[in-house]
Amino acid sequence: MTAATKVLVVDDSALMRKALKTMLLDAEGFDVHLARNGEDALEQLPRVRPDVVTLDINMPVMDGLTCLAEIMRTSPCPVVMVSSLTERGALVTLEALELGAVDYVEKPGGTVSLNMRDAAEELVDKVRRAARARTRTGGLAARLRRAREESFATAPAPRSGTARSAGAGSARGEVDLLVLGASTGGPALLSDLLAQLPAGCTAPVLVAQHMPQSFTGPLARRIDASCPLPVQEVTGLTPVRPGHVYVARGDADMVVARRAEGLVVRPAPAGPSYRWHPSVDRLVQSAMEVIDPRRVVGVLLTGMGDDGAEQMAELHSRGGRTIAESEESAVVWGMPGQLVARGGATRVLHSDDIPAQLAAWL
Repeated sequence: MTAATKVLVVDDSALMRKALKTMLLDAEGFDVHLARNGEDALEQLPRVRPDVVTLDINMPVMDGLTCLAEIMRTSPCPVVMVSSLTERGALVTLEALELGAVDYVEKPGGTVSLNMRDAAEELVDKVRRAARARTRTGGLAARLRRAREESFATAPAPRSGTARSAGAGSARGEVDLLVLGASTGGPALLSDLLAQLPAGCTAPVLVAQHMPQSFTGPLARRIDASCPLPVQEVTGLTPVRPGHVYVARGDADMVVARRAEGLVVRPAPAGPSYRWHPSVDRLVQSAMEVIDPRRVVGVLLTGMGDDGAEQMAELHSRGGRTIAESEESAVVWGMPGQLVARGGATRVLHSDDIPAQLAAWL
């Protein structure tokens, strides 16, 4: 018999604690413990030893971010933030994801019973995913300090010996477009990776990160603060300029097109043909329709499911170059793992090694 997943629910609202506990117990397979605030949670951690923590952000005595930082410092384990989908909530949640949280669920407003019933499937699904996820610790600042100590002069050798020949890929430096796809665990990694792009990079960068609409604007601004290239969210028809980063708007897809004046990107309504949004598959497919695939680089990062794997494998087969994040570093090795399974990865690299490989190609 499979052991129950032990969950520590942390929230200052007794009503919310009860609602979250009921949702998890109704789904079965969970052993639920409760904490009133961050300080209470830290006191219980050594005794409960949870597989997953759900953590409210705004609490008295000790708030969620302070508690999260201490959890990552002393007892790292998967944490799912309970967040509002307001812009302020998005900013705090993005900070939590950079501190090491695996994922987030929407904090319901209004009638708790109704909203929590609607959100039950998402909560249970994300807690189950988190229980299988890898915890990223160390924080963005520490990773950037380590990266500055490394040279970008040469590409790294893959850690696991899973590198594949670039095949018919174009020569070094001949890159017209860089496409990045990510889901669970992606926001912190994207901030880290894009901050390490060479300042002289002339290839435009397109980013599809699975997120709701209220999060992608703050994500773009947060990345822009540390990235050497200008970063913006795509909210309408946008000309693609060299050396700029374009983040797809949440709850929609981003597609590439060619006009008389050059390449453009635009939001497209999320359709039933694609399961996740912004869709990585749709973005890569549209790019290959207007750009020689041999001049495109695709990177598939951490995330549940297989979005991006099919079209990046197609990109690889048509001479483009692709990177799959390795199982060793991915929070969830779903999307990149599916790319590897399809034989579509030019390189399979630890997340720490991806910036140097991109610098070598760009």
